[in-house]
Amino acid sequence: MAFRHTPYDGSKRPFTVGLEPVDFSRWLDPDGLLVEHLKRKAELLETAHERVFRAEADTEEAQAEVLDLILEDLAAHHRSTHSVSSDVVDVLDGGSRVRLADYAPLEAASRLVQEDLVLMRKGENGYRLAAASLCFPSSWSLVEKFGQSMHAIHENVPGFNDGRMGPVVARIFDNLTSDQLVGRYNWSIYDDPDLHHPQAKQLAPQIEEKGASAIAHLFVRVERQTLRRLPKSGDILFTIKIHHDPISLLQAHERGAELAAGLAAQLRDLDDRQIAYKGLTQYRAAIAEELDNLAPSAPEAV
Repeated sequence: MAFRHTPYDGSKRPFTVGLEPVDFSRWLDPDGLLVEHLKRKAELLETAHERVFRAEADTEEAQAEVLDLILEDLAAHHRSTHSVSSDVVDVLDGGSRVRLADYAPLEAASRLVQEDLVLMRKGENGYRLAAASLCFPSSWSLVEKFGQSMHAIHENVPGFNDGRMGPVVARIFDNLTSDQLVGRYNWSIYDDPDLHHPQAKQLAPQIEEKGASAIAHLFVRVERQTLRRLPKSGDILFTIKIHHDPISLLQAHERGAELAAGLAAQLRDLDDRQIAYKGLTQYRAAIAEELDNLAPSAPEAV
């Protein structure tokens, strides 16, 4: 289950658009943590609803379109994890029963999948964030970004507004058709296991305090992102699936040495703005050095 997606292994370049075609049968990405993640989503939606769900008043039809697409996909490709009917969906193996009419359509859809769901709608200033169920943000706040344009949302991302990324993304959004599904990956490093991170990331000074054991407390957080245009409304649906893997598990992983080396190389290759954006300026060298020494454990002699 851990290290399901590893864009830091050299297969992807950070801070690039990096969109690739995705087969529609692989749109959603449920895994063994489905029930646990949906439980955490439900807690946030019930206790912090204004922080994790926002929608413009005229997005109801687009929200319903998203829900219909997700129900169709679950019924077609994920019968081992979901039992779908017209008004109720059961998440199997200990998951919850979701009565669809109890929630706004986008919230109902979000309660069924590990992905966060973001609707982007075109206006005078390009595409803006018009609706979202965002329970597992990676150091950004839905409250702050709701209603903002792509330019404003990414104002702090190196190379987005002052480089090629922003114009390339704008062209992709304009040209994306409803029969296309594209995806990309992003990664970062965190020092706690919580999926909900709306605040700017800053590692605690545990590397200096704990020395070589510090890496045991770090997680590599991968975002699997997809984009598709909704055929009826024309809005763009952006999905974000979080994989939050303890770096210490690399030691026993069959590709552990390779993945550790790839992550160390990407850390060293980031420029000053990029490493600062990831909140790793102070700790880059120490983390990379520990990754250099990380290798799968040898099997014990019998």
